[in-house]
Amino acid sequence: MKKILTLILIAIITIGSIYALVIYIKMDGFPFAWILNFLLMLFVVFFTDALKSPLASSYFNEKGWEQKGKVYEHLGINFFRKLLVWVGWEKVIRKSSPIEKNTEALMNLYYRTKKSELDHVIILLIVLGFNVFVAFKFGLIKSLSLLILNILLNLYPIFLQRYNRPRIQRALNLSRRR
Repeated sequence: MKKILTLILIAIITIGSIYALVIYIKMDGFPFAWILNFLLMLFVVFFTDALKSPLASSYFNEKGWEQKGKVYEHLGINFFRKLLVWVGWEKVIRKSSPIEKNTEALMNLYYRTKKSELDHVIILLIVLGFNVFVAFKFGLIKSLSLLILNILLNLYPIFLQRYNRPRIQRALNLSRRR
C-alpha cells in the first residue's frame, strides 16, 4: 500500500510540476525543452526507484536485428560515447558509481543498464508527446529543440544501454565461470 501511495504521489507531483512549467515557460523554446527533460529525469528516476521492479522482461534482451551492437555503431554510438567523455558525464558517473571487477558489481551494473534504459524510454515517450503537440500548435521549426534534445538526452542513452548490456552480460558470464 505504501509503495502504491508513493508512486501515485510521485505521479501527481510530476504532473503538477509539468503543468507549472507549461504555464510559466513558453512551450516552443529551448528553455522549455531543456527544463522538461531534466524535470522528467528527476521524477522518472524517483518513480522507477520506488517501483523496485526486477526488470525481467524479454524487452531488455539483445535482439537479432541489433547485430551485436553493429546497428548502434552505424547510428553513431561511438561518437556519442566520446561526447559523454568530452562533456564530463563519464567522469561524474564513474565517480558516483565506480565499476568494480566482481560478479556482484557486474550484476548491479547490468541491472542499472536496464533501469536507465527504462527511465529514458519513459522520458522519450513523454517528450515525444510534447514534441508532437508543439509541432502541431506552433509549427515544426518551433518543436526542433524538443526533438533534438529528445534524441540526445533520451534516444542515444537508450542506444548506449542496449549497446553496453550484451558486453556486460558476457563479462558477467565470464565472472561467474571463475
